[in-house]
Amino acid sequence: MRVYIAGPDIFRPDASIWAETVRALLARHGQQALIPIDGDELTASGIYHANLEMIRSADVVLANLNAFRGHEPDSGTCFEVGFATAQGKPVIGYLSDGRVQKDKVSDADGLRVENFGLPLNLMLALACRIVIGDLGTAVAELSTLAFPSGRASSPLPMCLLIAPANSHPYTEARDSGNTRSPGAGQS
Repeated sequence: MRVYIAGPDIFRPDASIWAETVRALLARHGQQALIPIDGDELTASGIYHANLEMIRSADVVLANLNAFRGHEPDSGTCFEVGFATAQGKPVIGYLSDGRVQKDKVSDADGLRVENFGLPLNLMLALACRIVIGDLGTAVAELSTLAFPSGRASSPLPMCLLIAPANSHPYTEARDSGNTRSPGAGQS
């Protein structure tokens, strides 16, 4: 199975060594790693198109969704997850901090933080099967899935956690006592 590895790990100072470790890990599980740094492209446009082609050719995507340069996952990785999802590719996202997003993020400007009981923004958490751990954990999760003829053919079951009925999915940063339930007041 061809596995695209999405994440900011390609920016590590030891990215080449990291990539070899990833290739070896996946090979031990009978998988082929597709890693963005494997391409020959040097321009932004070339890298973009090469990465999209790698995702198209992949059977599944493993995405590092840990916070990168702030409180949220790498924006490029988020795009790759969305692109893979739009292509009908299964995505397994991994992160080390499984706390719900509202417990990890606050907004000093008074903007709301969603509260669906998910560890990430709902647009990522529902697009991926989320595992708490590292790449090895995601690879282990991948190895438990059954794909027809060894190929992925449909999206994986998604992370689906529902916010408590007595809370609104968007809690205000300064007032977490909002008691509207999801969908309240909608017709």
